[in-house]
Amino acid sequence: MALSTTGLAHAQDTAANGGTLPQVEVKAEAGSPVKVEQSANPKFTAPLLDTPKSVSVIPEQVIQQTGSTTLQDALRLTPGVTFGAGEGGNSAGDRPFIRGFDSQSDMYLDGIRDVGSQTREVFNIEQVEVIKGPSSAFGGRGSAGGSVNIVSKTPKAENFVTGSAGLGNAKYKRATLDVNHVFTPEVAGRLNLMVNDQNVAGRDAVQYKRWGIAPSLTLGLNSPTKLTLSYYHLQTDDMPDAGGFPYSNPFAATNANASLNGNGSPMVPNRRNYYGLVDRDFQKTKANIGTIDLSHDFGNDLVARNTLRLGRTTNNYLWTQPDDSKGNPLLYGTLWRRTNSRAATTDTVINVTSLTGKAKTGSVEHSFNVGLELSQEKTKRGSYTLSPNTNNPLTGSTSCPTTGAETGYNCTSFENPNPYDPWSATHTVTRTDPANDVRVKTKTQSLYAMDTLTITPQWLINGGLRYDHYDTQLHNPTAAGTPAAPKDLQNKNGFWNYQAGVIYKPVPEGSIYLSYGTSSTPPGMDAGDGADGLSVAVQNLKPQTARNVELGTKWELLDRQLAVTAAIFKTDMNNARVTAEDGTTQNIGKKSVKGFEVGVAGNVTRQVQLFGGYTYLDAKLKNQGFSSGVPSADNGNVFPNTAKHSANLWANYQPIAGLSLGLGATYVGKQYGNTANTKWIPSYVRWDAMVSYALNKNVTLQLNVQNLTDKLYFTKAYASHYAAIAPARTATLTANFKF
Repeated sequence: MALSTTGLAHAQDTAANGGTLPQVEVKAEAGSPVKVEQSANPKFTAPLLDTPKSVSVIPEQVIQQTGSTTLQDALRLTPGVTFGAGEGGNSAGDRPFIRGFDSQSDMYLDGIRDVGSQTREVFNIEQVEVIKGPSSAFGGRGSAGGSVNIVSKTPKAENFVTGSAGLGNAKYKRATLDVNHVFTPEVAGRLNLMVNDQNVAGRDAVQYKRWGIAPSLTLGLNSPTKLTLSYYHLQTDDMPDAGGFPYSNPFAATNANASLNGNGSPMVPNRRNYYGLVDRDFQKTKANIGTIDLSHDFGNDLVARNTLRLGRTTNNYLWTQPDDSKGNPLLYGTLWRRTNSRAATTDTVINVTSLTGKAKTGSVEHSFNVGLELSQEKTKRGSYTLSPNTNNPLTGSTSCPTTGAETGYNCTSFENPNPYDPWSATHTVTRTDPANDVRVKTKTQSLYAMDTLTITPQWLINGGLRYDHYDTQLHNPTAAGTPAAPKDLQNKNGFWNYQAGVIYKPVPEGSIYLSYGTSSTPPGMDAGDGADGLSVAVQNLKPQTARNVELGTKWELLDRQLAVTAAIFKTDMNNARVTAEDGTTQNIGKKSVKGFEVGVAGNVTRQVQLFGGYTYLDAKLKNQGFSSGVPSADNGNVFPNTAKHSANLWANYQPIAGLSLGLGATYVGKQYGNTANTKWIPSYVRWDAMVSYALNKNVTLQLNVQNLTDKLYFTKAYASHYAAIAPARTATLTANFKF
């Protein structure tokens, strides 16, 4: 199947944040390109070619061709996106960094914020849209890097049954089913199912199990008034591979053992080593999301819409963090098994009311979207306690001169760990009292207006304005109730954000634009389930603000079959939260990212399709405040979790009817885990390949080999303790069917 031209990632930028979504038809025929000419998000009020914003769109076809099964798999197809790790204070789950900024709390499902920490699947995804740069005018509070919007599958006006069944190495087993049925001309339903069970190639003990179901029903399919009811459930039960390997420089420069330090890269005696414990570690998540989407078309391009969503996500885990920078591997050849845990539940209620239409004032044509968004998010957060604790009982500390049963199996060999040590025989794990859970409640009321003005066929102006009233409160029942440790914290703010762009179209197939956008990141914006929680130090601070200036161009070439984009940009945050000279936290820090990116997607010939891009990021910490009363030594360093160079290219070749050959290459440069730039993971090149053959019109066999050269590389760098390792060579054979 050919890839999209208009509307594919990098090439035909698509919207991500906020708002409600019209139904977008995506049609494909063998040997012909997929066309998506309008973003699924009504806040993007112009065709994608004329949208003055860098957005990467990953279509379902590319997700399927590359064998991606999770959202993180899919996002790796977009250069400029890297990933951060989690632990106990910052939840383990999807944590993309976009253009150098943490975007864990900037995840959207069908344009509506999806705040609960989780590991997301692709079985119900139509496409993934990554908006880049500050864009709070579209989605409200958010990071300076951008956001991710997942577009769900919805009922269509045709009957079909599609699905897949796959097997692979590392005990990979996966099956999906997608059924769409038209009951009457006005009523259609769709059901998506998935079950997945696998180990991880090249890793001991790791196992991922999950299943999901997503039914939806549309009433009034071909009438002015349309109602879509949908429900999404995903459940996981994993032996998580979160901890990875410790860095080689655990000792401070003043430590007596500092001479043992390595260069700061991860230490890997054997890529298979799993330092966790099978009878202790776990990660279990659930996502339940229900949506009621009602719209009415008044005619003359005027559509009113209301979307109500209720959601609950839970994230429960306890997993091993290897050695916690204690230095046992270098001192004794052993490793201390520290634990991270979380028991979190997030409930959301969000309602979005919008009006989309076209109008004319004199000779100027308007395409607009205005709306009101009301949301409430509640998070309860506890953890797990271990008795006895994870200290070495022989030393009463985290020091591990020896290993084995005498240490309570809290110490293990660095070279040859045993993940099946009988730890639970002498220990208990208890969920903390739910009455003592930290509770966070966030309420937001937002008004927004977006408009694209067509001055002449060659000149367009895009504008957007949004106001958010934001109120987040945290209650900690176990706090002392003192000024230094209050039980209750609150941050209340109101903030405006803007989006503006000028577009020049020298020909209908091309555009050149200059755009400006802003973002606001208030304290506690993650609703207590990410890396940006409320604290005494930050509760009274103003939102961090960022601005982005971008000059770009988009073209549809080769009879509009191949789309290419290019952009240069500069993002500045001038009031980042850092430690001031007096030891308090203030909005005085500065961060800056400048770079450029290029993208390509579509058909070079009828048989050859390309999908890919390149991103360059020069991300500098201009002012990190003070440390012990003197300017921070980190001033001028590189952003953590940010690669200066990243690129990917996926090529699909159809030499004869029914046969497709795919080859992909991904390059990600060196990434630092911390602001001091002393802990890091190296650059890597990963190759992937695919062969698919249609046995008949209904069944296609597809072989995917990911990490073709069996490259040892790391995907995430935590700030201080560990780096997460990637799977080894993985091969899967899938039978895809359609009727």
